[in-house]
Amino acid sequence: MEFARDLVANLALGLDLAASATNLTYCFIGVFVGTFVGVLPGLGALTAISLLLPITFHLDATASIVMLAGVFYGANYGGSTASILLNLPGEPSSAVTCLDGYPMSRQGRSGVALLMTTVASFVGANIGILVMVFFSPVILEVALEFGAEEYFSMMLLGLVAASTVSTDSPVKGVAMVTLGVLLGVVGVDVQTSTVRFTFGIVELYDGLSLVAIATGLFGVSEVIASVRTVGRGHVDRKSITFRSMLPTREDLHRSWAPMLRGSAVGSFFGALPGTGAAIASFMAYAVEKKAASDPARFGKGAIEGIAAPEASNNAAVQTAFIPTLTLGIPGTVTMALMIGALIIHGITPGPLLMTSRPDLFWGLVVSFWIGNLFLLIINIPMIGLWIRLLSIPYHLLYPAILMFVCIGVYSVNYNFFDIVVVMVFGAAGYVMRLLEFPPAPLLLGFVLGPLMEENLDRAVLISRGDFWVFVERPISAAFLGATILLLVWMPWRAWRGQRRARLQSRQTGSA
Repeated sequence: MEFARDLVANLALGLDLAASATNLTYCFIGVFVGTFVGVLPGLGALTAISLLLPITFHLDATASIVMLAGVFYGANYGGSTASILLNLPGEPSSAVTCLDGYPMSRQGRSGVALLMTTVASFVGANIGILVMVFFSPVILEVALEFGAEEYFSMMLLGLVAASTVSTDSPVKGVAMVTLGVLLGVVGVDVQTSTVRFTFGIVELYDGLSLVAIATGLFGVSEVIASVRTVGRGHVDRKSITFRSMLPTREDLHRSWAPMLRGSAVGSFFGALPGTGAAIASFMAYAVEKKAASDPARFGKGAIEGIAAPEASNNAAVQTAFIPTLTLGIPGTVTMALMIGALIIHGITPGPLLMTSRPDLFWGLVVSFWIGNLFLLIINIPMIGLWIRLLSIPYHLLYPAILMFVCIGVYSVNYNFFDIVVVMVFGAAGYVMRLLEFPPAPLLLGFVLGPLMEENLDRAVLISRGDFWVFVERPISAAFLGATILLLVWMPWRAWRGQRRARLQSRQTGSA
């Protein structure tokens, strides 16, 4: 009963903050921009958030995080549009929607597919928010018992999981995390005032700018990679009317259960480090195909094949905020940017966030509900606008994007050196793509590296130099044990895959 009273009071506090004119405005801006970049293939939420980070310097913390979060979950709504109409996913998490969404479009049912993805996204997002509302306080109670040892071990596990589970090459993922940690310690050490890795460059004494690195790695490199690959779309706008978007009774009957199952899958995977919305959507599709009475329908325009993944990826986007806000551990690179945006405003995500700034936490949660209502208004009546966007030639978009990148980064510190950093990391990010090195673990290492160092120093100082304290504390030991198991399991999994491939090649050769 007391929990229910506290929950109602917290939600009322959040509504008071989220319903202010300023936060409503930035929430709408966020979801609108998110839908915009989600619709356009080649951009995406990560790129948009990277480009918008400089703007957050001129906003208060709540408005900043509400806007950036709106971009994040708004992009997942818009990502399905290009998947259905052009067979080009606007977001990685929308790639699986192509499998059945595009065949539905070829059958003249693109309107139904677009409407059902919006409804499924809304259902999944709301279930994800409910999971966040009820589970965050529970996680908080456990997290309040954590000390510096537990935080260090947990961050180490998060980095290893994010760099190995979600990448094709665990070795490359770990290498990029290590590089990110090294970049994170550039500058003057706060504890000892030692100058590290500056090579005599005065501008590096304060460290590298998170905004510049994120914008270069994901914004500029994405533009470079997309210039030659993204062209003009060809969509028959006249074929998509409000009447064509009305689903049949059979469509509704086939969709409600997949939406619920997909939401459950997404809520689970979204809260795990190293997974995210893309993995959640593919898992939901696999579960739905397994549960179907006629799996042969999938890939040929089955409406379950779009309802489950879209519900799943939007539920995952919402529950990804649980470990980020309650523990300060980003499960994905987008969540790392969210943490960076909060740190820029002097707010450290973690257990103390809910107690020291409950207005921000619950205001953000309530803004999720408001933002998802905005997305229903934006996506259904304005579907004609998003379809027209797919016809804009990309060569008209990318010069404007690069111009706003330079203006935004320069406006943070009014330092030309930051623009140089953006261009260097933009080129580096493009080279990483060519060499198939994932840039996301680098940014995770850059954000978490200094936090890990801070907790390591604190733990060693308290224990007077005794490193066994990390093993003596049960929770810390459990995190370290899980990290070791993960490091052992990944090479074993790679060896099994190579062994299976050799056996298959031998069987093919003998046949």
